[in-house]
Order: sequence, then C-alpha cells, then structure tokens
Amino acid sequence: MPLPDGPLPSFDELPTFRNFPGCAWDVWGKDDELGTINMLTEDVVREAAKEVKLGKTICLNWPINFPKKPLFNRQPPTIQMWKKGEDGAVHDDSIHINTQSGSQWDGLRHFGLLEHRIFYNNTHDDFFKTGNLVREFPDKMDPDFIKYGIHNWAQHGICGRGVLLDIVRYYTVTGDPLPYDPWTTHGIPVSVLEDCAKKQGVTFKQGDILLLRVGFMQRYLNSTQAERDSLAGKQETMAGIEQGDEMKRFLWNNHFAAVASDQPAIESWPPPYPHHLHQTLLALWGMPIGEFFDLEALSNVCAELGRYTFFFTSWPLNILGGVASPPNAAAYL
Repeated sequence: MPLPDGPLPSFDELPTFRNFPGCAWDVWGKDDELGTINMLTEDVVREAAKEVKLGKTICLNWPINFPKKPLFNRQPPTIQMWKKGEDGAVHDDSIHINTQSGSQWDGLRHFGLLEHRIFYNNTHDDFFKTGNLVREFPDKMDPDFIKYGIHNWAQHGICGRGVLLDIVRYYTVTGDPLPYDPWTTHGIPVSVLEDCAKKQGVTFKQGDILLLRVGFMQRYLNSTQAERDSLAGKQETMAGIEQGDEMKRFLWNNHFAAVASDQPAIESWPPPYPHHLHQTLLALWGMPIGEFFDLEALSNVCAELGRYTFFFTSWPLNILGGVASPPNAAAYL
C-alpha cells in the first residue's frame, strides 16, 4: 500500500481506541495487512542499500536448533536427519519447531488487545480459525482464513536500513559492569535509548529497523548449562524497554518499520498488567516485534567500524496464515 499523502501523524495525533491511545488503523487503511512494513518502500530500500560499503555480511539468527528448553512454555525444536536410499549416500531431514521458540518475528496474529480480544485493524478474536493451516491448493485459499498471516511480510520482505543501539556497550565501554541483569525484570527508558543513539552518532530515518542489544545473548553465552536450563523452569523475568506512553511516542514518532532485540521479549517482562507493549506494537500499529536476535557479532563489527547503521534484510518463512516465523535476518556493512 502506498504511503499516505504528507507526513505520518505523530503519536498524539493518532486516535484512541477505547482505553488505548495511539491507534494507527486509519493510517494504512481498513484492508491493510502489512502495518508499519508499508514504510519500507522501494525508495527506502534503494537508499538503505547504500549502507553496504565494505561487503561484510553478518547472520543475526540464533541456530534454529536452540534453545533445547524454550521459554514461555513453548515446544522445543525437533530436527531429525536420516539416510535415504539403499546406497546410504543421500540424506534427508525434517524440522518441527514452535516458530517462537528461538529467533523470531511476532506477527499480527500473535497478540491482540487482551481485555477487548481485538487484533490489528479492529479484528475480533472470533474471526480467526485455529488448527491445521495446510491446504491442498494454496492459490485457492480463503483470504479470510489466512488474513494477517506472516506470509504478508514474507512476500514483501523486511528490508531497509538497520540501526543498532548497543545498550550493553553503552553501559560497559568504560569498564563498568552492566547495571542490570538481563535475566531479571528491568525497564530501559527512552532517555537511555536516545543518549545511546547520540553517543553512537546515530540519527534516525523514517522506515529504520531498530535493533536493541540488551544483553540476554551475552549473559546466556557466559552461563553454565544448568543456569541456561533453569530459565525454562520458572516464571520469565527479563530486561527490556519500558511500556509507557513516552516509549510509544519514541517508537512511533521516529516511524520505525520494525523493532527487535536479543531479549526473549522486546519489553521488560513481566509487564505491569494490562500494559503489555505487545498490544500497541502489534494490535494498534502492525509493527513487527523481533525477539531472540543474535546481535553479538554485529555489536563487535559496529564497534570496530564506529558505524551502527547497515543494510538489513529479513525474509520470514512464507507460511500462509502463520502467526510467527524465524527471521532469516542478516546485516550488510
């Protein structure tokens, strides 16, 4: 869908839906299924490609084999390989995963306004049919059956200028320890994000894809296996961005196309009920939420180069009607 004429509205110019401020359904239109990915126009992608100066490429995905014990009571991955054929010189394999057990994009079907049971574009929970999404003829599927599925982003692509805010390095570059445990509830305010951007020399552009290194992956890699396994046996507590209107203004007014981090939840967890930021990002804006991204290698390269912007690509799995997907994401510098 083309961008609206003129500048996009500010957060405070957006209407309120019941008790939720900042509803962007009218920005893209009642038939929209892309949300903020609409900002990734051909012009934006073409300009973002200029970020490729050295030809460096960096994978941003955790191996799909991990973690063996996912958080939020999700099924662990099962990956099997076997010999195929009598001569034994041929292999096949199969993959069975919960699409949100590791590196992931949360799609528009994932999270709605909890108390109202409303999803993106004022779609009630009763609209969605659950169960098997496989059909014999993909070109003849009922559009309502797959509406708001992850395939919309998969077929468009999540490609544009990526911006890394390295919160871990922001706090520790002077040799001080990280002032919070990434595995405990801690809210990161807008002031830290803005100051981090300033110190990195970053100026945001409309359509940027914002990546936040908060520390989960670094903490995980430096932990014992017993500590890692213990995460799945207790209530999840995680550091992440704050949930208030100031954070919503920051994310919307900078007009990011998507936001992702290395944490299992983009926001401080658990959130103060019922103020899940997921509700605003997915249900009111249609903004992809990336979680469990592996930003360790990217952090090192950005620090070495002194440059925190890059060309970003992500091609989610093309699952008609899918809720979420591994991101298949990469950075190019």
